[in-house]
Amino acid sequence: MNNLNQLTKANQQSSCFYEENLRQTRETFDFRLNILKVSAIVSFFSVLLIYSGKVETEKVEAAQGVINGIVSLTFKFTRDGSDRFDSDKNY
Repeated sequence: MNNLNQLTKANQQSSCFYEENLRQTRETFDFRLNILKVSAIVSFFSVLLIYSGKVETEKVEAAQGVINGIVSLTFKFTRDGSDRFDSDKNY
């Protein structure tokens, strides 16, 4: 009977880890998707600003470079965190 209780607790704990991993994976995907959307919108408006001639090309390129760097770092950090969580799981 004691072994059955321990097995049930272990199963519940494993289920909690799985649910937490699934929740974090969904949030990470949503975050990445939103960052990518923002980057695409900014890129589109950057092209419009360049063609309208209202802003110098160098300034727009510099701003776009910063934004692309932020997107790249965001993707790297979320991937590293996900990989670390996957390697630490015990279920």
